[in-house]
Amino acid sequence: MGAHMLATEAGEMIQAPTLAIKHGITIDELAAAFHPYLTLAEAVKLAAQSFTKDVKKLSCCAA
Repeated sequence: MGAHMLATEAGEMIQAPTLAIKHGITIDELAAAFHPYLTLAEAVKLAAQSFTKDVKKLSCCAA
């Protein structure tokens, strides 16, 4: 797994992928991890979910 982010607040979002890479966490485990609702970190959850779910079915509340 690798992670690249280009955004004004990328520093707020890169923490979870960085820890996932360091500790060998899978994309499924990252997607299942807790990501607070209405935060930039939630974008990491949606990105991880996009590897295994139809992107058209994802939303801010995707489970």
